[in-house]
Amino acid sequence: MIFEQARMMGVEENVMNKLATHFTKSQTNRWFTIGLAVFLTAACPALYAAATPASTANSDIDLARHLENAFERVADQASPSVVVITSHSSIGGAVESTEGDDGENNPQFEGTPFEFFFRHLPQGHPRNIDKEGSGIILRKDGYILTNQHVVDGADSITVHLKDGTEYKDAKVIGTDDHTDIAVIKVDAKDLPVAKFANSDEVKVGQWAIAIGAPYELDYSFTVGFVSAKGRPPMGDPGIVATIDYIQTDAAINPGNSGGPLCDIEGRVIGINTLIRGLSRGIGFAVPINVAMDSAEKLIKDGKVTRPWIGIGIEALSDNKELAELAKPVKDGVVVRDIHAGTPAAKSNLKPADIIVAVDGVPVKAPRDLQRQILHKEVGQKVMLDVVRGGKTIQVALQTGEMPDAVQYAAREHPHKPKTESVFGLTVQTLTKELGEQLKLENAEGVVVVNVADGSAAQQRGLQRGDVITEMDRAPVHSAEDFKAAIDKIDPEKGVLLYVQRGGTSTFVVLKDSK
Repeated sequence: MIFEQARMMGVEENVMNKLATHFTKSQTNRWFTIGLAVFLTAACPALYAAATPASTANSDIDLARHLENAFERVADQASPSVVVITSHSSIGGAVESTEGDDGENNPQFEGTPFEFFFRHLPQGHPRNIDKEGSGIILRKDGYILTNQHVVDGADSITVHLKDGTEYKDAKVIGTDDHTDIAVIKVDAKDLPVAKFANSDEVKVGQWAIAIGAPYELDYSFTVGFVSAKGRPPMGDPGIVATIDYIQTDAAINPGNSGGPLCDIEGRVIGINTLIRGLSRGIGFAVPINVAMDSAEKLIKDGKVTRPWIGIGIEALSDNKELAELAKPVKDGVVVRDIHAGTPAAKSNLKPADIIVAVDGVPVKAPRDLQRQILHKEVGQKVMLDVVRGGKTIQVALQTGEMPDAVQYAAREHPHKPKTESVFGLTVQTLTKELGEQLKLENAEGVVVVNVADGSAAQQRGLQRGDVITEMDRAPVHSAEDFKAAIDKIDPEKGVLLYVQRGGTSTFVVLKDSK
């Protein structure tokens, strides 16, 4: 029987004869028989498959059908927990299209790295604006998770369910502008709740399925993959980065905003939030763990609190001038700015300090530092390892509560110059009266009263009204101190300036641009 199977699988006759001879001589050895059976089973599957092409074809079709069935189950199981949200706002006037007569492109977002997912208004449409997005049901008693920008500024909000049920006058429970997450509530019971995955376990390459209402096409279902994880924000560099986005190539468009990105089991792994251009296969979702953390705090407290220390930062590798001065330090996070009234401003931290560790955990890039601080509690004590002037020191501070928005304005002061530098700076001694006008408490230094066009100072962003307090870490008390220090500077090597602007402390490495 074994030899007949082998013959059917295409084993050559001469091989069969040798095996038969050996088998005859070894009939009493049952282990040979077992070994031969294993050999034929392991060695001949390719020949067996080649001899049965119809079965192979059917197997491929069966595999495709299994995958198809999986997608159908996702649509059937996940869609009932997805809602379509229409937010209504009246701001008067009419829309003027800047893109032909159909108004396809919204000029508000045109040319920005991301275009938010709102349906666009035609030319001449009255500004009784309806913004349409999506959301998912968090709790059966009517709590719904969506994006802040879907409901921001709305006078009224309407929620539509898959079964046709409509809820008017949904209430905004809270919004979180750092994650673009919002929670709204409708007066309902026994709603179908979404199932959630652990977004920390999401893998690049796994299936990603978007469900939403792009261009008013409710409950559209698109499939792609998780293209990447840990994508940082790609917009305003001044934004406090609190999210590592999930990137996907699943087709998402205006109207998908706030809707779910699901896995092959129909569980939500993210909230679709941003796209980079239209029809480019580059979309971003807030990881569901991050979104749920914000949502739970919004439901409980109506707001989200986060720790911060109040500094602007950049990678040491991105600041070539400071990196040259900081050798042999190669990695770290540069303190670019220190904002007034913040934990950092109350500590011994200074602009141009290089943070290399937080509570003993090394940090090499801004995202490392941000993650470490965001994992702390508001009010928690933190110890920073800092490189300053070639020495490593420790700076202790206590985290504060991150504000919703912070604006820092530069000021100008039209006083006559006192002294001028080779870098194109004209400065004047900071008097008590000038300090009061500039709202600087107990500050000493010189005020920048003019910046020459095309100068090195202008290229480095120095402005009138800036106050220079230190040069190469030595205090500057007057215009005379400034001039004496400048005279000793090698213009090609440059000089490190500490600068105060509108209450914010920062630094500039000033060197000859020629």
